[in-house]
Amino acid sequence: MKEQHLIVLDLDGTLLKDDKTISDRSKKVLNQLMNQGHQVMIATGRPFRSSERYYHEAGLNTPIVNFNGAFVHHPLHTSWGSFHSPLDIKVAKDIVEALSGFTFHNIIAEVRDDVYYHYHDEKLMDIFSMGNPRVTTGDLRNFLTEPPTSMLIHTEEEHVPLIREHLQDVHAEVVEHRRWADPFHVIEIVKKGLNKAVGIERVAKSLNIPQERIIAFGDEDNDLEMIEYAGCGVAMGNGIGGLKSIADVVTLSNEEDGIAVFLEEYFKEKTA
Repeated sequence: MKEQHLIVLDLDGTLLKDDKTISDRSKKVLNQLMNQGHQVMIATGRPFRSSERYYHEAGLNTPIVNFNGAFVHHPLHTSWGSFHSPLDIKVAKDIVEALSGFTFHNIIAEVRDDVYYHYHDEKLMDIFSMGNPRVTTGDLRNFLTEPPTSMLIHTEEEHVPLIREHLQDVHAEVVEHRRWADPFHVIEIVKKGLNKAVGIERVAKSLNIPQERIIAFGDEDNDLEMIEYAGCGVAMGNGIGGLKSIADVVTLSNEEDGIAVFLEEYFKEKTA
């Protein structure tokens, strides 16, 4: 093998098809590259409990970036270390307090794999039940007892800009906020300065792989930093326009095996 690369994969809308499965073609290509000595990792906004199954299904043996960089660890080797950067609990409760003046459905706080719901919500509980988290329901100002890894605000589409404007005006120095893709109108909040690129850089350094040999795939605005950071940033064909505009390459969609198609072509000369 010539030069070892680090291949970084977002999950939803990228590695995962719309039915939340990994295609056989993607698994085959990734397995071939790992057998050749390349490293493959996941960087996702999901908590570990809802990405673990894909980690094992893809046969990975690398650290993983969860919560958009707020939690980084190695599922197979505890000696690698665990990096958890939660929000300040006072900031979290200040946000809950401020939201009483806005229209929203619910606020969810996650502390690694524990989930706190501001209001009881069967629909959201079903979505977040993967991995059987410990669940607490009640006013987060009273029930949240630990600094949250991330917070999620579920609202209607028309209220998203107003809430994000407030977060930017009042909490810009302490939080980062992102918007989930449709159909969920959710604003995700993590500690200031965190994003997927921060976690990937930590992993790449531990593997001694330079930035120019990192290939990253994504589709949404929480992938912007890692697509810019990677030596080769690849936007999915189904990705948002803003991501495509800064990517080095745009591949096919997640439904068209965009990852596999790109990697087959990229490593053709290197693996011939």
